[in-house]
Amino acid sequence: MRYLSLLALLTFGALADNHESVVAQKADAIESQVIQWRHHFHQYPELSNREVKTAAYIEKYLRELGLDVTTGVAMTGVVGVLDSGKPGPVVALRADMDGLPVLEDNDLPYRSRERGEFNGNDVPVMHACGHDTHMAMLMGAASILVDMKDQLRGQVKFIFQPAEEGSPEGERGGAEVMVEEGVLKNPDVDAIFGLHISADTDVGKVRWREGGIMAAVDPFKIVVKGKQAHGAYPWLSVDPVTTSAQIIMALQTIVSRELKLIDDAAVITVGAIHGGNRSNIIPMEVEMVGTIRTLNEQAREHIYEALPRKVKGIADSMRATAEVTLPLDYNYPITYNDPALMKKMLSTLNRTAGEENVINSKPVTGAEDFSFFQEEVPGVYLWVGGKPLDVKPEDAPAHHTPEFYVDDSGMKLGVKLLTNLTLDYMQQH
Repeated sequence: MRYLSLLALLTFGALADNHESVVAQKADAIESQVIQWRHHFHQYPELSNREVKTAAYIEKYLRELGLDVTTGVAMTGVVGVLDSGKPGPVVALRADMDGLPVLEDNDLPYRSRERGEFNGNDVPVMHACGHDTHMAMLMGAASILVDMKDQLRGQVKFIFQPAEEGSPEGERGGAEVMVEEGVLKNPDVDAIFGLHISADTDVGKVRWREGGIMAAVDPFKIVVKGKQAHGAYPWLSVDPVTTSAQIIMALQTIVSRELKLIDDAAVITVGAIHGGNRSNIIPMEVEMVGTIRTLNEQAREHIYEALPRKVKGIADSMRATAEVTLPLDYNYPITYNDPALMKKMLSTLNRTAGEENVINSKPVTGAEDFSFFQEEVPGVYLWVGGKPLDVKPEDAPAHHTPEFYVDDSGMKLGVKLLTNLTLDYMQQH
């Protein structure tokens, strides 16, 4: 058994070295095309659940590759399947498609001048988070994997997902709906890989983490009700404003005094508070909305229990009443890299990027709905560098801002990673 295990390991290593050199050559050859795709998507972005032209552009190319293509998944999603014709696992690769209601502020020749409708308002539209690069990288990987079909064992499912940034009011979408509609079935997916371009990570580097890499997000609403009175006579009131102020401060003690922060960070933020309309009237009601971010399930469960407990206790002490809605409208689970899968694929990262360029990263409290896929099947999510080497991290424009920028040269590593992760996983299984 030991001899067979060693032989299998040596064989896998030889096969990996062979295909990685081929993948590198093919990534070099297709890089200019990947850049053209990225520029097209960047110039013509579309908002969540409205990615109609984007989907048509992707569909056309996937059909040209000879893939089995399904459209209209979760409204505008596109899924292509590459079947090697040989038995083996099913590997899924995912890219998100939607832009954001942001007005682009740069001098790029391919900058967006598009507009769209967001919750009834006419807004500018921009790929201010890098989803244009994600689509282009996945198309590049699809092209290479089709060329290397003879080395595949099993099937590859290319998932182009709408509405990662969240659906318009009154709609649902994104990864959650794709999963509900069976995107991970027929054929049944064994593992899924995704990546995100990073504006503050050097081109050529890749960041990874075992376990929680991005936070769960759980929006909430609190409505505090009291008794209205003249501002000159507060003793006649049950003041929802002072009650709300105490609630906001007390919520911070959940994180600072009830969670074991040496394990993972958590955040409770009240982002908006509304109540009253005059300086001399204590209102009847105050409404607050906020967000919870957690990086492990135990912390998430604790906050779900603690937040209503804190709110009720303070409201009771102030003679007010309070209603808590949690989650409010949507929520994303923790983006959780399966530890066993991450361990297995780390060697792929090292060989593809060079061990010196592979960074064991701290988690971030941003959220990603790739997590819905990871709830169903083992998955790995990575950050790929898009920051030019001559720009300091603190000077790199942030994601979701008008100045957001990533360099085209960062995409080649993403193409190679998606391709090599697929080939390595298939050869390991």
